[in-house]
Amino acid sequence: MAKPVVHFEVVGRDAEALQHFYSAVFGWDMQQVMPGYALVHAGAEGGIDGGVGGDPGGGAGRVTFYVQVEDLEGTLDEVKKLGGKTAMEPDEVPNGPRLALFEDPEGHLIGLTTATASPA
Repeated sequence: MAKPVVHFEVVGRDAEALQHFYSAVFGWDMQQVMPGYALVHAGAEGGIDGGVGGDPGGGAGRVTFYVQVEDLEGTLDEVKKLGGKTAMEPDEVPNGPRLALFEDPEGHLIGLTTATASPA
C-alpha cells in the first residue's frame, strides 16, 4: 500500500462510556494519555493503533482513519483538486506527528498524519 492507514479514532460525547464499551467488546487495553482520550495499541496481535475518547468539539462523534503521507499540505491540495475539502488545517500534536483532516466528495472525514514528529 503506497500510503498506509496507520491510526484510527473513535470519538463521541461520552469518552468514558466509549472506552468502557470498546474495552469490554474487544478486550482493548486503554492507555489514558490525556483527560478524556485513551490510546489503544495493537500489540503483537497485529492491526493498527488507535484512540478512543471525547469529541473536543462536543459533537455527536465520528470514526476516522488516518493515512500516513509525507506532505500534508500537498495532499490537501490534491484533495481539493479532486472535489474534497479541508476540515482541519495541519497542526502539531504535542510530542507527536502533524495531523490534518479533510472531507471526501461525499463528506466522509479522513485524517492525514506524518510519520514522525516535526523537528523542534
